[in-house]
Amino acid sequence: MQRKTLLALGLALGTCLALSHPWARAQAPTPHLTPLPDAANRPIRFVVPFPPGSGTDTSARYFARKLTELSGQPVVVDNRAGGNGFIAVRAVLAAPADGSTVFVGSNSTLAVNAALFKSLPYDPVADFAPLSMLMRSPALLVVPGQAEQQTLGDLISAARARPDALNYGAGSAGYQLMAELFNDAARVQTHHVPFKGAGEAVTAVVGGTVQFAFAETTSAQELIKGGKLKALAVASERRVPALPTIPTAAEAGLPGFSAYTWVAAMVSAKTPRAEVERLAALFTRIEGLPETREFYERLGAEVMSGGPEEMRAFQASEIQLWKRIAQKARVELQ
Repeated sequence: MQRKTLLALGLALGTCLALSHPWARAQAPTPHLTPLPDAANRPIRFVVPFPPGSGTDTSARYFARKLTELSGQPVVVDNRAGGNGFIAVRAVLAAPADGSTVFVGSNSTLAVNAALFKSLPYDPVADFAPLSMLMRSPALLVVPGQAEQQTLGDLISAARARPDALNYGAGSAGYQLMAELFNDAARVQTHHVPFKGAGEAVTAVVGGTVQFAFAETTSAQELIKGGKLKALAVASERRVPALPTIPTAAEAGLPGFSAYTWVAAMVSAKTPRAEVERLAALFTRIEGLPETREFYERLGAEVMSGGPEEMRAFQASEIQLWKRIAQKARVELQ
């Protein structure tokens, strides 16, 4: 009897200690976040179509860490760069459709590719079930730190003086269309040089291999502060708090020009609805955290809130937008 009493007391004490632990309180299940029976301890893979260091990769790694903290599930980031995002998309769609593989894509893979290719090896709408929008960041037009062109007006004048002589780097289809939109708005001709990712394109600008590129604030900020890059303008309606001295395109002499990159999370369209809802709820919780807003503000970006329905509507509008821009800029379909 004494041993049974001690055993009961020990079990009760262990339960109390476990429930009092901060991690245990953080894991308290809610109707929307309770893991499915086969998903309780299953690792999750975030597939990213760009190399480490890109804005998409930065978002993936932040959300991976926070999702682990909220759900207790380990999350790994799998970078599958190149091939216009096709390599990463194939990896996601070939994986089991059980919610263990999440595609963390951008405007390039989820919208712009639909405007640049005659036919795609995937359907950015039908093949995916959206989870949430994550962030958006205004694009920066950057040149080498010691470039002759020290203002946007200088760059436009140089491009007009030598049509098709200046090269721009683009690490994705999205950045290519931004540059073509710039060509159209500024009435200039510049030449496209493709790279595997945004980081490579920015490095090419630093080294002078190409004369300019569009880059995310998240990936170019430190290079700008260090003097290796010079930002001639931010393509948004207002200045970026993280880089307050950089003028908007309108202030720099190109009114009406704006361009944003964005990141969103999706899974295979074959994923069970209950698992889609569970993951979507986790992403929504992460987006609502004050530290998430602060994280993106430091990078010069902003959180994009919205669940599956909002993501689907936003994606459709973006596909229409970039198709219109591709046609206006007379971009030859690939």
